[in-house]
Amino acid sequence: MITLRRSQERGHADHGWLRSYHTFSFADFHDPKHMHFRSIRVINDDIVAGGGGFGMHPHRDMEIITYVVSGALQHRDSMGNSAVMRAGDVQRISAGTGIQHSEFNHSPMEPVHLFQIWITPEKHGVAPDYAEKSFAQVETGRLHLVASKSGRDGSIAIHQDADLALARLEPGQSVEHPIRPGRHVWLQVAVGDVTLGGGEVLRSGDAAALSQEALVRVTANQSSQVLVFDLD
Repeated sequence: MITLRRSQERGHADHGWLRSYHTFSFADFHDPKHMHFRSIRVINDDIVAGGGGFGMHPHRDMEIITYVVSGALQHRDSMGNSAVMRAGDVQRISAGTGIQHSEFNHSPMEPVHLFQIWITPEKHGVAPDYAEKSFAQVETGRLHLVASKSGRDGSIAIHQDADLALARLEPGQSVEHPIRPGRHVWLQVAVGDVTLGGGEVLRSGDAAALSQEALVRVTANQSSQVLVFDLD
């Protein structure tokens, strides 16, 4: 079964300095039919204007993954971490027993485009932790494992039985991912235009949920970036 989630169906908030699109219920956007998908609780597609950002605020008991599509994002947190994340960088915060962090556009002029993802952890009360890795120079036309429970293949470890992979695709390139029995896949187009194996065209912000399927395959119609979640 394949269920499409079109970009224009998402929740939207425009705060001037922030334009945010919510795949699942978040803040003032509430959609009982889209509260989560498996362990994914939040996928926010954010564009932060130059100089704008989120001041210091708390989180707990959540795996927070940030992927920067373009621009640069300044991160600081109560664990003492400070970093400027640039296009292609992935950050994971295990909020656990509690952290505070801030995120600001590093540029006073240029916008920063990012996806912030929340994954519900399989256990609460873990020690807070931080990790970051760049995928800016990965080979196109391949799926690259970004995050996993075990941290295998050089991915960032998370506290959940969930894999997150990234593919950067040039026109005509395809990737496919076999889906094991009992597993589910969420495919998120971060930017670009791709065709799903069944012929459906997905554009920037579109997504597809796959359950009881054996394989997911996408082909790029233009330069694209897709995120593939493999979930229990």
